[in-house]
Amino acid sequence: MRIPFIYALSAVLFVSAAASQAQSVDTAASPPASSAAAAPATAPAKDPVFTQEQLDQMLAPIALYPDPLLAQLLMASTYPGEIAEAVTWSKAHPDAKGDDAVKQVASQPWDPSVQALVAFPQVMVTLGQDPVWVQRLGDAFLAQPDDVMEGVQRLRRQAQTAGNLQSNQYQNVTVQAAAPAPAASTSSSAPAPASSTSTIIIQPADPQVVYVPTYNPTTTYGTWPYPASPPVYYPPPPAYYPGSALMAGLAFGTGVAIVGALWGECDWDDNDIDIDVDRYNNINANNRITNNQNKWQHNAAHRNGVPYRDNRSRQQYGRQLDGATQREAYRGDNAQRAQAREKARTSMDKHGIERPATSNREARDRVRDAQSGATAGNRMQAGNERPRTTDRSQGTPRTTRDNQQPRQQNPQVNQRDQRPAQARQSTQKRPAATHQTGARNNAFAGARSPSQVNAQANRGRASQVSAQRPSASRAAGHQVSRPSSAPARQRGSRR
Repeated sequence: MRIPFIYALSAVLFVSAAASQAQSVDTAASPPASSAAAAPATAPAKDPVFTQEQLDQMLAPIALYPDPLLAQLLMASTYPGEIAEAVTWSKAHPDAKGDDAVKQVASQPWDPSVQALVAFPQVMVTLGQDPVWVQRLGDAFLAQPDDVMEGVQRLRRQAQTAGNLQSNQYQNVTVQAAAPAPAASTSSSAPAPASSTSTIIIQPADPQVVYVPTYNPTTTYGTWPYPASPPVYYPPPPAYYPGSALMAGLAFGTGVAIVGALWGECDWDDNDIDIDVDRYNNINANNRITNNQNKWQHNAAHRNGVPYRDNRSRQQYGRQLDGATQREAYRGDNAQRAQAREKARTSMDKHGIERPATSNREARDRVRDAQSGATAGNRMQAGNERPRTTDRSQGTPRTTRDNQQPRQQNPQVNQRDQRPAQARQSTQKRPAATHQTGARNNAFAGARSPSQVNAQANRGRASQVSAQRPSASRAAGHQVSRPSSAPARQRGSRR
């Protein structure tokens, strides 16, 4: 009994030792495995739609606007079609501004962000100067909101460094330092300067009155870092900046009294737009929102068919319209019909039948190729038929002249008969020459010049009648009595 018990105890000890050894080996190998698994987990960065150079160029004209106005402008720029309509309305109502102007357009089918911009007619004039810039700005804000907000702060720091951005009686400029980073080891590199991580906030000096600044971006930001892409300067409308003094690189015109028109605010921490629900509901009585809707969301229904620039925006906003799924089913865009169409195309390929065009562009290309091929074939056919037509046109007069009876007349009569024959020969040769230079033997070739075609037909009929007359009647003719004393010049003129 003792021997089997000892054997069993030794077996248990051996198995437990092997298990502990395997566990230690797995523990030692686990860190490389986890690091290897973490390596592919980091997805590659998405290619930006606009580069930093392009973003700075687009944001330079508006980066120094007060934060509430800048937020309103970024939201509205995502609806370029409605901004164009609002610009037209503002031109027709140049005296409308402030909250009164926003209330006047309350019945317009525009997004509330676009309606709020009509409170600033000077801003509408600037937006109307370059619609392409407005669309690019909105596309950038939809595709790269973080890069856009960071670009605004970068430009503001440049203007402040150049001494052209500071507080005055029109605006308050405050600088918020970035949150302190966690303690790092002594071997880490030196931290970035505070100016490159700080946030510059611009607010109206009077919350009830907003002054829209105007400035030249080529000089306000100091030395522009991209000489190949300088910023665009949109001159301000003189009517809204009468005799304004240039202060710290910025010019301020007449202030706009605002109570509820500006309801957006830049959230520099999350790089998005916050909505003041109370101010929004005060000015948009017919389109109220709840307290939970305090973050701006793009509404694709107000895009008015303007395409999105990047694939991500198209996938996110392109099919949010009501009834999109039903329209796809009505068009036959489902898996079963797509499979049936592909099967039919494969069968057509087997039987040597050309596949139908799958897009309008492909159909136009096929029609263009077919027309060019038909034109080339007609030209080759016309080239082959031209010599035979020329031979026929030249052979008829030659046969007619060969069959004519010799005439015994005096030299003067022969000379008179030769001239009509030469005229007929030249007349018969003209159509042949014209036919050789033509581009195509077409029944509608003379539709553009009917007078010329009628003249040629009359000459042809006259020549045919002359050729069909008997030779005796043409030789006899009518005798003409001429006085013997008439000078030769008169005889020639009478001929």
